[in-house]
Amino acid sequence: MTTATPTGDEVLQAVGVLAANLPDEDILARLANEFFHMLPGEASGVSVADAPVTPPSALPTDLAPPRLAPAAVTPTGVPDYLATSAPASDGRVGGFALGVPEVYAAALPSVDAAPVPVPTSPYYFIGEASAYQPPAGTPSADRVTAQPFTLPGAGDFSTLLAGIDLGYARDPQAAAPTAAASPDPRFYFLETGGPTVLHSAHPPFDVHAVRRDFPILAERVHGRPLVWFDNAATTQKPQAVIDRLAWFYAHENSNIHRAAHELAARATDAYEGARAKVARFLGAASAQEIVFVRGATEGVNLVAQTFGRQHIGAGDEIVVSLLEHHANIVPWQQIAAEKGARLRVIPVDDSGQLLLDEYSKLLSDRTKLVAITQVSNALGTVTPVSEVVQLAHRVGARVLVDGAQAVSHMRVNVQALDADFYVFSGHKVFGPTGIGAVYGKQALLDSLPPWQGGGNMIADVTFERTLYQPAPARFEAGTGNIADAVGLGAALDYLERIGLENVARYEHHLLSYATLGIQTVPGLRLIGTAREKASVLSFVLAGYSTEEVGHALNEEGIAVRSGHHCAQPILRRFGLEATVRASLAFYNTCAEVDHMVAVLRTLVRGRR
Repeated sequence: MTTATPTGDEVLQAVGVLAANLPDEDILARLANEFFHMLPGEASGVSVADAPVTPPSALPTDLAPPRLAPAAVTPTGVPDYLATSAPASDGRVGGFALGVPEVYAAALPSVDAAPVPVPTSPYYFIGEASAYQPPAGTPSADRVTAQPFTLPGAGDFSTLLAGIDLGYARDPQAAAPTAAASPDPRFYFLETGGPTVLHSAHPPFDVHAVRRDFPILAERVHGRPLVWFDNAATTQKPQAVIDRLAWFYAHENSNIHRAAHELAARATDAYEGARAKVARFLGAASAQEIVFVRGATEGVNLVAQTFGRQHIGAGDEIVVSLLEHHANIVPWQQIAAEKGARLRVIPVDDSGQLLLDEYSKLLSDRTKLVAITQVSNALGTVTPVSEVVQLAHRVGARVLVDGAQAVSHMRVNVQALDADFYVFSGHKVFGPTGIGAVYGKQALLDSLPPWQGGGNMIADVTFERTLYQPAPARFEAGTGNIADAVGLGAALDYLERIGLENVARYEHHLLSYATLGIQTVPGLRLIGTAREKASVLSFVLAGYSTEEVGHALNEEGIAVRSGHHCAQPILRRFGLEATVRASLAFYNTCAEVDHMVAVLRTLVRGRR
């Protein structure tokens, strides 16, 4: 059959007809708007099919385009899956692709969205301020009632890891690791029964899908792919957070609370909505128990300058641990010196874990405050904070928990902990820098005096007296870090979509793999061997300064921290002034660990 070639005029006529049938600009704009605002699992309310279409009879028969139907929509959030095998590209489970969809599907806020009904608020124009609205696709969970917390227990997690191959063999059928990489009984997460891969009903956690959400992980350093092992210093930011910050400045930027115009309402809704997200994330009873600050350091100082000044006097005692970051030592030293109080220190054992028996001996009716980290930034030790809080409360002391290193690794519930105060920094949990939060029990916050004066914390001022807002506003003087608070809310939404339980499982597999790996490096000494650890590997290498090791790793694109990590007392407990610290996150991989181990082994061979 012969088909006639259309003439030039016929082609032009057909193109003109096709162009006339394309969706107009309004339809395209609506499509784009629907796409970028569509939550996971929702169907778009607008379609190309809404565009006016000329009847097919008006078109040349062999050139008439088909009508476009709305595309099928599928959820894009990562399900609550367990990490039961190594990443796909590592080849440990046959090299096939692990089919978990890409995580990033964060919906940008809609300017025209209908306001969500909220409880009574001092701000008439607040929309989402106090309403707990989990992101679409997030499994429903009770984040208010006290819940159990902490990392997976020794028994359950030992069972989980019992069959995972933690050696270096790329072929699952290869021989087991050598004796140099045998499990160390000091680490509960290294207990393993052999090289076979554990099979589970849960699909694997797809770290490569997660990595695509973090644009900076595509960077190259000295010609090498970036390996970000400095997560204890700061975490990288997913595209969802970057987009949310850009959206705020493009569509919502305004000061909050003190204007009747539209942008002030949008900015206030976003800011107070972020406060509600932090409350949900921590398991607080109310958003009014959350105070925004610049970070954990400012949070500790706020408590020191309010609770400390009001309740600590001459002869009283403040208890801290040997594991503390300087930020949870220095403010208490300052208050103790000013008030004539005494600072007492909980010792640790040779593994870096607190000695609870010694701690209990420090407590008395003179103890007014216990300040304790939940996870050591220098060693990765997970402290028994629940027991610490219970023992302190028996003698009437209040407890501040420094959660800066904990919130990105484990589920936290401040009501389950019964903590009086809890502080953390946004940049340690995949959010922006310059923002953090203080949780305080409502009655306790209401009883404390303001720290700074001016701006949002004012209810009424005359030259004779000043009336202050109730908490949390009374602790937020001046213009807050509005945009970064909103960005923090987006980071918490992102982490909730992945699931902190999934993060904990995957990171513990990664930590066990990395611990065995670096133990194969001759002359390497691991500092911090507590049975319960978060993803921190702190070490020294014989024959090299920590700066030399850090420089060598940097030349290969690997970012680690070398120095005292603002935790000099605990390093001196081990006879050191500095260590190399590799700190892991859920977007790191076994292949990156292999790369670091290879560089360290090359260093050792070079010195020999």
